[in-house]
Amino acid sequence: MSKKNKKESKPTKEFIFQKRNYLFLFIGLAFIALGFILMSGGGSDDPNVFNPDIYSFRRIRLAPTLVLIGLGIQVYAILLNPNKNKK
Repeated sequence: MSKKNKKESKPTKEFIFQKRNYLFLFIGLAFIALGFILMSGGGSDDPNVFNPDIYSFRRIRLAPTLVLIGLGIQVYAILLNPNKNKK
């Protein structure tokens, strides 16, 4: 066997994820980060004073929904097969 044949038979290294997977991963991370940012705040400096802002729509419904949507996008990005739609 010559050296040329040995080099040709080497398996090529490929990444598991492609550009499309990473795009969806970053979109999912943005949703999760936005959800956690919207959840923050609403506290009170004085522990003896109650602040009803902690029960606002933004913190109870919107922010956790964004986090769950972001996690769903992450799962989709991991399971996405970018080679399936190539022509």
